[in-house]
Amino acid sequence: MTSTFMGLEIGKRGVSAHEQALRVTGHNLTNASTEGYSRQRIELKTFEPIYLPGLNREETPGQLGQGVVVSRIERIRDELLDNRIVAQAGAEGYWETRDSYVRQLDRFYLEVGDNSLRAKMDAFWDGWQELANNPSSLPPRHALVERGRSLIDGIHDRFKNLGNLQKQVDEDIRLTVKRVNDITTEIAELNRTIQQVEAQGDLPNDLYDRRDLLVDRLSKIIGVTVDRRDPDEFMLHHGGRILVQGKIARQFDMNSGIDTEGFAQITWSDTGDLLEPPRGSGSLAALLELRDGTIQDEIQSLDNMTMNFIDLVNEAHRPGSGINGRTGVDFWTEHHFVTNEQGNYDRNGDGEYDSSYIFRINGTNRLEERAQIGLEGTITLSAAGEIGATVQIPYFAEDTVADLITRINNSGADVVARLNRDGMLSFKGTITRNRNDPDFVIRHVEDSGRFLEGYAGLLAASGPEGAFDWTVPDAVNALSGDTASWSTAPVTHPSGWIEINPLLISDPSSIASGYGENGRPANPGNGEAALAIAAVRNTRVMVGALSSFDEYFADATGQIGILHEQSITELETQNQIMKQLRDMRQSISGVSIDEELSNMIKYQHGYAASARFMSTVNTMLDIVVRLGQA
Repeated sequence: MTSTFMGLEIGKRGVSAHEQALRVTGHNLTNASTEGYSRQRIELKTFEPIYLPGLNREETPGQLGQGVVVSRIERIRDELLDNRIVAQAGAEGYWETRDSYVRQLDRFYLEVGDNSLRAKMDAFWDGWQELANNPSSLPPRHALVERGRSLIDGIHDRFKNLGNLQKQVDEDIRLTVKRVNDITTEIAELNRTIQQVEAQGDLPNDLYDRRDLLVDRLSKIIGVTVDRRDPDEFMLHHGGRILVQGKIARQFDMNSGIDTEGFAQITWSDTGDLLEPPRGSGSLAALLELRDGTIQDEIQSLDNMTMNFIDLVNEAHRPGSGINGRTGVDFWTEHHFVTNEQGNYDRNGDGEYDSSYIFRINGTNRLEERAQIGLEGTITLSAAGEIGATVQIPYFAEDTVADLITRINNSGADVVARLNRDGMLSFKGTITRNRNDPDFVIRHVEDSGRFLEGYAGLLAASGPEGAFDWTVPDAVNALSGDTASWSTAPVTHPSGWIEINPLLISDPSSIASGYGENGRPANPGNGEAALAIAAVRNTRVMVGALSSFDEYFADATGQIGILHEQSITELETQNQIMKQLRDMRQSISGVSIDEELSNMIKYQHGYAASARFMSTVNTMLDIVVRLGQA
């Protein structure tokens, strides 16, 4: 049997439902500009009618409705689209970060006029040409000292700028890791709260929005994938590893000092494993690649140029003599990493020598570039990539010396070859891609034939038993007899310590201009030494894989230009992709003011109608009550 006050109950439900609908509309309107907010929609449904099927059902012509109630309040969201945005955001964050730092790198190399490093290097070479034209004069020597100082300032400035940028990136990495840890912790805490709300049968829409916003931000920093298969345990993965699992957030640590440059490396806190984010997977991957790759490569390239520059100028200057008759003087001061002449070094710190740090080894026989070798065999050198890897360079009887040298320099080894000014084969260590190994160290030289042994006079024996290997002390004993010559490895980062020999600054007359004979100083009018140094500018000196110093400057500027162009193009592409995806999401989840105002009017009328219905029912009941009292 229906209640007398059933009409009031229907009206009350209508008022309550439309009031709640108005509140949802107001919530949408006031959050129209809130980042990450998804519009919410209220679902209204009819209240359970009377009577339900049963033996006690009153005989009525049909079920009687009991008004309206709120079924649920849901947020409008496309889960598949969200996953696409999360997957794509890592590439956007990667290129945004990379572009900002590559722009700074580009500014370092966009020097113009006489202040550019290349212009200063050209002026230095021109100074030697002027000295060759006036070998007995003192003013060209004074000019060389000043031009050398200007060149050093340019090298130091570039090294300082690159170093400071690398430190800036390292600090950015530390802040970014802290931010990742904070975000994952907050997501895990949100998961805890969401589980509690869901357990009560409610939908925490605003908490869902906050979590999704944090996931969006995290995905730009470090590429993640979202796993919603378990409704009770929201999960995030990075690189196939769990990053967030429900209420548990895995953290990252910064382990300082385990890198040869002293920079911190990122590890998983619970396992200690090194974090190696895939390329393109967020801003953190870009920062690591910039610090340990792009900027480090530029520093190593500058160091390589500088070390070869020091070595080759000194090689030509040392046997020359100045107008005061002094000879055997280096133009640049060299700083060696090890103090003993054998190059022995205690690498593992146990108090005993265990390695040999040798930068250059020279053969003892004069060679002709165009002469055919007439021998066959395979030269084995350490590779510039993987630790312990080697490359094999075969040679054949019909090969010329120049052919084999070219083959060595194009092999990918971390050793380069050339004929020095005396025509002898010279091997030099170059930069390495292995961060835990020092630069400018020859690691392994072996020949299965007799080219390096008898022909070039570089090794004492062929085969594995005659190989030069840096992992043992006194490795120079493998070189060819008492006439072999070598140079120990330099202190790291020569572009930071290169200086003119103080002796030449105090006495420029000691700057060599010519070569003497039979132990006698050069004739004052002899400009052979100055001419030989000036010729270094364009000769094949092998600065790493490049042939000349001019090629170094052209390559350095060109590479940075290519990197800058690539970052601009990729960033524009990623921005366009993300704009399309975000616009699609905004069209689905964003708040439409016009739509909400229309809903507000609809719900307002529904509220007014329900209230009017209640008033009418109340009037009817009032009449019935009065009639009963009469």
